[in-house]
Amino acid sequence: MRNLPLSALSLILLLWVSPIYAQHCEGVATQDLSADRDQIPGKTMGQKLESLLFWNNEEKLNRFGNMHRLFPSIAIPASAEAKPLTKADVWFQDETQQQAISSYMQDNQLTGLLVWQDGHIRLERYAAPLKADGVWTSFSVAKSITSMLLGVALKQGDIQHLEDKLKTYVPELAGYDYGEVSLRQLASMTSGIAWNEDYQDPESDVARMYQGECQGGEAHILSYMKQLKKAHEPGEVWNYNTGETDLLGIVLQKATGQSLASYLAEHIWQKYGMQDCAFWLTDECSGLNLGGSGLSASLRDFARLGLVMMQEERESTGLLADAYRQNASKALYQTQSDGSGYGYLWWRTKHSAYAAAGIFGQFLYLNPSKNLVVVQLGAWPKASTKELVQRRMNFIKQIEAQID
Repeated sequence: MRNLPLSALSLILLLWVSPIYAQHCEGVATQDLSADRDQIPGKTMGQKLESLLFWNNEEKLNRFGNMHRLFPSIAIPASAEAKPLTKADVWFQDETQQQAISSYMQDNQLTGLLVWQDGHIRLERYAAPLKADGVWTSFSVAKSITSMLLGVALKQGDIQHLEDKLKTYVPELAGYDYGEVSLRQLASMTSGIAWNEDYQDPESDVARMYQGECQGGEAHILSYMKQLKKAHEPGEVWNYNTGETDLLGIVLQKATGQSLASYLAEHIWQKYGMQDCAFWLTDECSGLNLGGSGLSASLRDFARLGLVMMQEERESTGLLADAYRQNASKALYQTQSDGSGYGYLWWRTKHSAYAAAGIFGQFLYLNPSKNLVVVQLGAWPKASTKELVQRRMNFIKQIEAQID
């Protein structure tokens, strides 16, 4: 199943993968939310999905844990043997500290918070509507998981080289500016293609990329991005671009002949002991998973994903290709004046820590030097603001101070 036509691949995914996963995740996604779906603005699924940027607080809290019930998705079955995450020396237990954690979660509309350090869970808190066995959408945290799957595909030989042009794997891009962009440039968001990622602007690219009508079996994002033109030479300028990670997802699905969900299940979810079913949203036109967002999982399983990445970066277990590992979490391109930067869809601090970050507060933070993983899930009142980001980093600093 290599390099299948997009429409043929989509048909196989829908007829072959979904029933198998539904059997393993039976009962998880059966709740009927059609009435709520009908209330979401937009005629098509793509338009309804785009509207989430402008949902009110109640809608976000009610829907972020149910995205797989509201929109087409592919399930990822829980591992047959979950990797244990034990609790020990739990932190922040006196009344003042407890209140501080509660206030942090309440003030920032968080639903889940987990701190793993040096082999054990040190802090684990939930707030309604999320429960320990529930899932929550991760938004752009999924970008970093798609990045990990790029590392897997390079290791498996499904992807040959990071210097390969996109048209090699997606022939539909031949003759377009994106066709000449390399996988390395795509994974580091340095394509040079003009793109607007303003979440507050309903006319931005990120707010319009799924709005159009389906063009046959072609993915929304492919139809939208083929028309875009370069503003800079590829590799020269960094510009944050969700559409490019959706394109990377298409590359991976065309190259492997599998959905992102099934590739994740085969190489990571089952092998590394994820305890709960997860779900990955699909494009309504093609049936392909969205590479830039749409992965819903439990709080603990997001922590396990962080542990897999941190372990693999320290010493290879054979999961990720060396060509990927050596630069994935480095600050290849500086994005902040303090020296922080961006690697292969991972944010890198000026120190050794790196992170996957999604709008509305989703966060997976890894600090190998402190053997630390922090996961935050929630529904920030805004997609992102400097104040909300600073609050989160202040909390991270408190955690690291606890270790020191």
